Amino acid sequence: MRNARFAKVGLAILIAQSMSVCAAPSNQKNEHQNHKKILDPYPGKPRLTFKRDGTFKLTVFSDLHFGENPWDDWGPEQDVNSISLMDTVLGDEKPDYVVLNGDLITGENTFRENSTSLIDEIVAPLNRAKVPFSSTHGNHDNQANITHAEEITREQKVSRYSYTRAAPRGVGGNLGPGNYWVPIFRNSKDTAPVLVLWFFDSRGGFSPNPNSAPVPDWVDASVADWIVSETRDMEKAWGPAKSRAAVAFVHIPPHAIQAVQSTVTPEKNPGMNADILGSGSVQDSSAKNMDKPFWDALNSKVKNLHAVISGHDHGNEWCAREPTKDVIFCFDKHSGYGGYDSAGWGHGVRNLLFHTPDPKAGVETWIRLEAGETRARVILDKHYGR
Repeated sequence: MRNARFAKVGLAILIAQSMSVCAAPSNQKNEHQNHKKILDPYPGKPRLTFKRDGTFKLTVFSDLHFGENPWDDWGPEQDVNSISLMDTVLGDEKPDYVVLNGDLITGENTFRENSTSLIDEIVAPLNRAKVPFSSTHGNHDNQANITHAEEITREQKVSRYSYTRAAPRGVGGNLGPGNYWVPIFRNSKDTAPVLVLWFFDSRGGFSPNPNSAPVPDWVDASVADWIVSETRDMEKAWGPAKSRAAVAFVHIPPHAIQAVQSTVTPEKNPGMNADILGSGSVQDSSAKNMDKPFWDALNSKVKNLHAVISGHDHGNEWCAREPTKDVIFCFDKHSGYGGYDSAGWGHGVRNLLFHTPDPKAGVETWIRLEAGETRARVILDKHYGR
């Protein structure tokens, strides 16, 4: 009996061990699936790809500033003009993707009861054109009656073409949720993208009522750790970072760009240069290195970074190489009829054209004005700005 009892115990142990061994692949599979889920943030949306001819065109609308002066005729007229510009540009350029690069709304002019409804007006031209798009948000999108998070939620609700999303909890700091990335594939069957579009939240503006208070105007330091973890996961899932390119969008220019302006010339850096960078025009204008963790992580961890692109300063259009990180920075073009302006500046967009999925190939970019005039056409490659 004793031997039989020990035999049963031994058999039970062997069965338990066997079940443990059999369970391991299942656990590993689940972990792999969870990992894949992290790197596929859009399971319910179409995969974004280059065209069959190998090109990919991106159009950037910046500083639309919808909702100014809603109490008189002038404000709504500006929104009508901005919608007309968007319809014209989208019809002419036929982009594969659109970026709305911050200050979608002049939030200080909005009312709590209808502030997010302005998002419906902004995305309507994109819905009509059936073009996928993403948004960053700026200092005017954080105000007493509007927040970045509210705009993101509304955009997701009213447009199935939106790829905008919020960062995981704890990433982005106070009122800076809009940190995310969007993968672009060579074709729909590829398992790894050839281009990653990065979007960062530079915050700024004011917190909501009651007790509205200033919000820091830089990408929060927590985003640096997130960049490190995201790029690590990408390499595990997709292979070496050198196999894909990147472009980064953030509304307020990094502080390092302020020093670059003194080196800009019309010959090397074509495009309007009417806004002098200083207090309020770059991240962390007080120069306390508050945006340095983000800037360091972006440039050390994101490989083949073609450019970092910002709006915010309506009078600037140029591209230049930032020497300390050896990275190209470009301004957008003021698109909206709202927001500060000056005679002769005009309104338009920045276009980026990828002629090939090759991550090392240069990217063509230029400013297109509403009526069709183009200027400041350059190639963003290893030679530009040297």
